[in-house]
Amino acid sequence: MLLNTVVIILMCSGLVLFLATTVGLLRFPDFYSRVHAAGKGDTLSTALLLAGLILYMLRDFNGETLLTAVKLSLIVFFVFIASPTATHAIIDAGYEARVPYWSKTGEKTDAEHSIPDESVEHRENR
Repeated sequence: MLLNTVVIILMCSGLVLFLATTVGLLRFPDFYSRVHAAGKGDTLSTALLLAGLILYMLRDFNGETLLTAVKLSLIVFFVFIASPTATHAIIDAGYEARVPYWSKTGEKTDAEHSIPDESVEHRENR
């Protein structure tokens, strides 16, 4: 009974975070904040959903469910490695492509003024 409650809480928390990620993708003003919402929300919600599934699988403990739980744990591990790395690569590509930032006035800044030329030249010389 307690295990089922924990599983339900984990799964519902993961679904709520997926919903929050979706809202962030739709509502945030610029590329960088949208990618940030997608990267953080996707990683944590996937981990919560899979943690709930792992606990659900382990309630009938035997060799088969243990193997399945280990495989799901490896998926969580690889998501924790790959998702932030992919998010960083996407944001870096946007930075290199001079995607403009959002300003408080609601206008997007000019791409030429959003990234100082010295930093771009410094990055190109590496």
